[in-house]
Amino acid sequence: MKPKTTKIMYWAVTLLFCLVNFLSGIAELFPNQQGLDVMKLLGYPLYFLTVLGVAKILGSIAIIQTRFKTIKEWAYAGFAIDYVAASASFYFINGGAMAILFPFVFLAVLFWSYSLWKKMERMKKDEGTIHGKRV
Repeated sequence: MKPKTTKIMYWAVTLLFCLVNFLSGIAELFPNQQGLDVMKLLGYPLYFLTVLGVAKILGSIAIIQTRFKTIKEWAYAGFAIDYVAASASFYFINGGAMAILFPFVFLAVLFWSYSLWKKMERMKKDEGTIHGKRV
């Protein structure tokens, strides 16, 4: 894949992923009755919605930013943990196949974004070398 194509795909996938999570974070900071009912069903305290909301907003910002790579890595890890935990939570309450599998759709998009980012990082690194030597 050409570097320009990789960059366009990365930003398209990542911006969509982060937009969905950013909006989800806002919705969790101002939950409706359905969100509160899901938390009760899963057995989590209602304040956990605030924690998730703040984490999703900050995580989305961390993934979009381009300066602090370690923070970006941690944000990707945090979202991965969130989606695996969501799937496990629905599994333990017998939530049904769709409820258990749905978070893995987001996990797949997360991994796609992450792999495209890593590919772009390798391409940037390779641009500065000729036959393995820095120019």
